[in-house]
Amino acid sequence: MQELRDAGVMLRLIYEAMKKQGIDTDAIFTRLGVDEEYVYTEQLRTPHNAQLYFWQVVEDVSGDPDVGLTLGQLLPPYKGQVLEYLFLSSPTFGEGLRRALNYQRLLSDAANTAFLIEGDEACLVLDTASEEVRRLRHFNECFVQGMVTSFKSITDNRFHPSRIEFEHERQGGHSKVRDTLGCDVVFGAEENRLYFPVEMLSYASPHAEPELLDLHDRFASEQVARLEKKDIVGQVERIVAELLDSGEVTLDAVAERLEIKPRTLRTRLTEAETSFNQVLADFRYRLARQLLATTDESIDEIVYLTGFSEPSTFYRAFKRWSGMTPIEYRKTAQGKDAMVDTM
Repeated sequence: MQELRDAGVMLRLIYEAMKKQGIDTDAIFTRLGVDEEYVYTEQLRTPHNAQLYFWQVVEDVSGDPDVGLTLGQLLPPYKGQVLEYLFLSSPTFGEGLRRALNYQRLLSDAANTAFLIEGDEACLVLDTASEEVRRLRHFNECFVQGMVTSFKSITDNRFHPSRIEFEHERQGGHSKVRDTLGCDVVFGAEENRLYFPVEMLSYASPHAEPELLDLHDRFASEQVARLEKKDIVGQVERIVAELLDSGEVTLDAVAERLEIKPRTLRTRLTEAETSFNQVLADFRYRLARQLLATTDESIDEIVYLTGFSEPSTFYRAFKRWSGMTPIEYRKTAQGKDAMVDTM
């Protein structure tokens, strides 16, 4: 099964909001095993399920039980990305919305948001997360505010939600959420939904430009195609994980499991701007870091689990990858989990 990932821009926007709020981002990054440089990595995509641990850490460090709601108010608009350009160059907000929904994967592999009209209201069914994550209160309340902020930016502040429905329940603070979001809010709904007046769809973009729209459409298609090419990396990693303990982790063995020719696999990995040896090394390195940081497994056991033939080979490889010995890394990394495999 392909691992779901989110675009790094989502993490960057939340990071900017945390800095505005004065939250100790260094403490959060220490827990997550990343740093500011990682947040701004080009073409970054983070494991989607890491959202669960991420929001737990942010709440722990901030001490704010409503941190998702709090940070949502401080999120900067989603700027400088192809989805924003699609909105701006489209003739109307509704046309921009329809086009942007064609390229949801640029935001997240988990996104499958639908659009519908119910009488005098338009509705976005916010299927923006996996089943586990979309019931996460902090994620939902932050994400929907980020969406509203971006829609307001695109429409010169004319966009306003009329009702928001959340899957998650709340023990209290309902009125606080309604005041913050500025509309009626329902909790414990069957789906996460964002309603707004249907006439908003006809809002004419002052930046509409047919030639630019075609250009942005092609660019978005190319970006999605690039992501699809990289899907092969995830498929290879999944099989590598299954084969590591057998010691038969070769390109031929993986190609056989994928039911393709080794030459085809090599070509597809080249198109994804990598190679089999690089994918294998990256996977081993992530697995080694995760085991060292989050378990008490012996080094000998980690050598076996990462598919190395002997400890000396593992030590040399790990020192080359990280600049530290496995023991040195474990001493500095103990307690960092969840996102440690994203670096």
